[in-house]
Amino acid sequence: MMQRAALMLAATALGFVPVHAQDDTASERIDPDIAAANAALDAAPVFDGHNDVPIQIRARFDNQLVNFDFTDTSGTADEESGRNAMHTDIARLRTGKVGAQYWSVYVPFRLPEPEAVKMTMEQIDITKRLIAKYPDDLALALTADQVEIAMAEGRIASLIGMEGGHSIGSSLAVLRQMYALGARYMTLTHNSNTPWADSATDDPKHGGLSDFGRDVVREMNRIGMLVDLSHVSEETMLDALEVATAPVIFSHSGARAINGHARNVPDSVLEKLPQNGGIVMVVALPGFLNDAEREWFASRSAEEARLKSLFRGQPDIVTSAMAEWDEANPTPETMISHMADHIDHIKSVAGIEAIGIGADFDGMPIGPVGFEDVAGYPALFAELSRRGYSQVEMELISSRNAIRVLRDAERVSSSLRSQPAIETLIPEAE
Repeated sequence: MMQRAALMLAATALGFVPVHAQDDTASERIDPDIAAANAALDAAPVFDGHNDVPIQIRARFDNQLVNFDFTDTSGTADEESGRNAMHTDIARLRTGKVGAQYWSVYVPFRLPEPEAVKMTMEQIDITKRLIAKYPDDLALALTADQVEIAMAEGRIASLIGMEGGHSIGSSLAVLRQMYALGARYMTLTHNSNTPWADSATDDPKHGGLSDFGRDVVREMNRIGMLVDLSHVSEETMLDALEVATAPVIFSHSGARAINGHARNVPDSVLEKLPQNGGIVMVVALPGFLNDAEREWFASRSAEEARLKSLFRGQPDIVTSAMAEWDEANPTPETMISHMADHIDHIKSVAGIEAIGIGADFDGMPIGPVGFEDVAGYPALFAELSRRGYSQVEMELISSRNAIRVLRDAERVSSSLRSQPAIETLIPEAE
């Protein structure tokens, strides 16, 4: 017992508290910040903005639920395919005090648009069937009220988010039907441009949103679908904020001032968020959090390109040399503290009401040390408590801001109910 306590104290001193490895009562006796985190998350369970379980079910199980056990996915590692075990299951969601989750119905962004539309519908189907298979633990939620009801019942409110505007096939009619099927946000792009919006990670084509793209934002506001600006360019973010009459979200992004990755949100946008009422749901992907890891990856990519140029047609030499480089240059560790740094910065620029959590579990290889899977949210909030965040502030970050944004979008939609559907067609030339 003394040895276990000593280990726990050492872990606390290092900033890593494996909350899911012990019961709450024992951990709270060791660290009052864990007690504060648990109190906040018991009052306002986590409402996470982005989780990729649906595409994992497709990739690993061909969208067949008969062999998929969502109560425990810890044994889903596959050495042959090189896949790690999944980050998410009901047991760990419970340990992580998750009360609501946007499940991403991502489909590959390089698909032709008609195929993307079809596959998105299939992913909505698998998500709904997954929810229906576990009615004691999961509840489909379409409104803010339904989120709160599910939480009060002790079930995990399950919402659907589309990741990438390619999923609507440049059609406002398809957009409306996706909403009717249950989608409650759409990320305007993924890693490449759509025919009407620029991505953060593609060469700019439209200078932000095209005229049709602006109509997409207007129609999303009209029907009550949240506009998600993760993955889009800075110009697209600013254009969307100019057009939007409802709060926007960034379902899984960080702060660019802390890590310069293009996927993160620049201060020029953060400064405008309070007026819009939107939120940045802070991501856990290490390369977006720790700038040292971003620079490490750039150096590794440059070294690999150099070796391939020097040893053309000799892949064995390249592989051997890269193995030596990796041994000499280990990946920098990303900690929970890096994630908290992004939260601190967003708070300083946009305010506490502009922050949420959107970890991106099962859409990345692994999270930060101590936050490797969905069981780790209490450890993050213990870190926030150490930094002086009050219980009220932690509750806003965990779920109250996300619920408020969803409810505000519903309110805007209700006010626009008398307006007819926008019937713009994307010009053939675009």
